[in-house]
Amino acid sequence: MILDKFLLLGLVSLANVVDAALSSGCSSAPTITSGVKTITVGTSSRQFTIRVPSNYQNNKGYKLIYGLHWVGGRMEQVSNGGDTGSKGWKYYGLQILANETAIFVAPQGVGNGWANGGGSDIQFIDAMNKYIDAGLCVDRSQRFSIGFSYGGSMTYAIACARAKDFRAVAVIAGGLLSGCDGGNDPVAYFGIHGVRDGTLNIAGGRTLRDRFVKNNGCTSLAGAKEPASGSRTHITTAATGCKRGYPVQWAAHDGGHIQAAADKPAPEENGEASWVGPEVWAFFNKPELSTPSSV
Repeated sequence: MILDKFLLLGLVSLANVVDAALSSGCSSAPTITSGVKTITVGTSSRQFTIRVPSNYQNNKGYKLIYGLHWVGGRMEQVSNGGDTGSKGWKYYGLQILANETAIFVAPQGVGNGWANGGGSDIQFIDAMNKYIDAGLCVDRSQRFSIGFSYGGSMTYAIACARAKDFRAVAVIAGGLLSGCDGGNDPVAYFGIHGVRDGTLNIAGGRTLRDRFVKNNGCTSLAGAKEPASGSRTHITTAATGCKRGYPVQWAAHDGGHIQAAADKPAPEENGEASWVGPEVWAFFNKPELSTPSSV
């Protein structure tokens, strides 16, 4: 009888945590539809593209996934799967895998970049979170970000400054370009980098990764195997010893500064054949990430 009472209290406590993670937009008619939105951040007008699931329900907390573009890129390229409109590469290959279970957002950087001067782009992220939370039903414990190059660098800045607001990030060929305010809290981290990257060297990617190896209490990945040049393969390594709920993964591939890396015999970069989307989606959906974190 006492055991049943404690079990019931535990279930009630878990239910309260789950309810607390739901945004204010839950159980209300949605006020946001798919398309391009403009919001005011400080004294600036900022734009982003949002995609709401076609079968959206206002009583279900959805994942919220940000896809950040590269230097000179545009939000439309992220949302459309590039200029050619690759269905399999929309939002870095995650949209098709989500199968209408997530809300996707592609923000537009100032000057097609993410300089994050004075934390302005972090403020943009905060403003989008607030706007979307009010208009849609979001599970606030299930926010994620993915980006390539400058977008990867900004995703890293999010990991540093807003680890408590995001469940996990995926940094593709990123560098320390958008800053790292804070950078002491744990967040689930997946770093992806090419061994032949001549734009943002893989050594820099390892350095970014290692900050969260430390923050997450993991065993060092210094000895993680990486593919030889010419192999046209990739090797993904999961760190061990991490705090539960804060895994770290590292994927090194035999490629250059590319976002949609693919193993042979496919072309080096190919959105339809890339392993990046499936591996990131699997990482974002690890069972240990499904438990609501404090928000």
